[in-house]
Amino acid sequence: MSLTTAEKIEKLKELEKEVLKMGGEKAVAKHKEKGKLTARERLDLLFDTGTFQEIDMFVRHRCVNFGMEKVEIPADGVITGYGLINGRPACAYSQDFTSRAGSLGEMHAKKICKVMDLALKVGVPVIGFNDSGGARIQEGVDALSGYGQIFFRNANASGVIPQISAIMGTTAGGAVYSPAMTDFIFMVKNSSYMFITGPQVIKSVTGEDVSFEDLGGAMVHNEKSGVAHFACESEEDAINKIKTLLSYLPLNNMEDPPYQAPTDVPSRQSPELNSLIPDNPNQPYDIKDVIRAIVDSGDFFEPHEYYAPNIVVALARLNGHPIGIIANQPKVYAGCLDINASDKATRFIRFCDAFNIPLLTIADVPGYLPGTDQEWGGIIRHGAKLLWCYSEATVPKMLLITRKSYGGAYLAMCSKDLGADIVYAWPSAEIAVMGAAGAANIIYRKEIKAAEDPEQKRKEKIAEYEELFANPYRAAERGYIDAVIVPSETRPKLVAALEILKSKREARAPKKHGNIPM
Repeated sequence: MSLTTAEKIEKLKELEKEVLKMGGEKAVAKHKEKGKLTARERLDLLFDTGTFQEIDMFVRHRCVNFGMEKVEIPADGVITGYGLINGRPACAYSQDFTSRAGSLGEMHAKKICKVMDLALKVGVPVIGFNDSGGARIQEGVDALSGYGQIFFRNANASGVIPQISAIMGTTAGGAVYSPAMTDFIFMVKNSSYMFITGPQVIKSVTGEDVSFEDLGGAMVHNEKSGVAHFACESEEDAINKIKTLLSYLPLNNMEDPPYQAPTDVPSRQSPELNSLIPDNPNQPYDIKDVIRAIVDSGDFFEPHEYYAPNIVVALARLNGHPIGIIANQPKVYAGCLDINASDKATRFIRFCDAFNIPLLTIADVPGYLPGTDQEWGGIIRHGAKLLWCYSEATVPKMLLITRKSYGGAYLAMCSKDLGADIVYAWPSAEIAVMGAAGAANIIYRKEIKAAEDPEQKRKEKIAEYEELFANPYRAAERGYIDAVIVPSETRPKLVAALEILKSKREARAPKKHGNIPM
């Protein structure tokens, strides 16, 4: 006897109820004992209340090996769907560790691929919550194929829609590569781990004894490897930070980033900037004080806060419009560029350029960090990335030189020659091939050596060089600087520059892609 419509509806509700139990009461309780949210709770926190629409709830695995035909895995271990985040559409997937450890098999991967395809077709961000034991061994090459299909989509969607990964548990082996191919990675302190090979394998192969935390914890990847961009205090903190990040980003590469009515006055001056630069050129200051004084309400959002701190990258707003900021940090290595700083800045610049986010560069850079470690590590190749990506970027590019800007590092920090549209300098700016002391020692070497008092002569020649080049006016005479400005007037000057640059259009030679020095 066939079921009535009412009975069919009741059956649907029963089936849904079973899937919503995830791995079952015991598995969920064990998961939550660790202080972790479930896969569904994460999605509930991410999306606006009542807007998440789940797809593929009833997908089942097809494995019949090793008794798997008798194993039920609710939603095949991953929840997928779409909804609104702060009123804007997005897609997401969330791996369910309570269901067979969130292991990835053929159908699990197909669900992720399907929601990624949807995000790409409709042009919205995709957020992935990674919490998985890795490939489902029983499914063999089908599981490996699933990873490959996800990687392919990561590459295809790159630069078209924002891709964000949140590591909410242990992510190992092949599972780490998809997050690494996305734009931003969030990790949670003391509960997120990423590594290619785990502590046990490392010990058996190399003899090294290392803990999960020391091998692949949140701070390791935020501070040492640079793999992750954010180290969060809790899962809730990570989800809130994801929402903040999305508030600066367009839905896709065909849109402008979202404008928000500013709570700050565009003409606001910052008198504190007039006395920020120390009289002693070797004394540091905090570049973040400059950023706070310039941007709307002093608010900025900083990826890679702990990695390569000699350069700062941040998202902020200028008169309501999102901008990307790249700034040397004089407090660390005197703001020198090194391998890690070059990589950090390059990736951020290319992201901003892909998603139509204007760039503000703040330069106080004495040069590239010297040393055999840097030279042997390929500083030439890594440093060239900065030259490359600034030259390649077509979004509005503004440059502010606060103090030192020497040699190749002057060029690398978005000089006029690399396409800066508007260049401002403070009166404290120094644009030269190198610092006065080094230059005097080379140029006036013979004079100094022949003098009755070589040290006095050296001081005189340093002062002479400083008079000529330790200021912004020679560069301004040549048109490399558009204006020398009073520091307190920086914000209104940049607001005006961004306003005129909003309609910038710049075409480049057609090509498949360039060959960036990797």
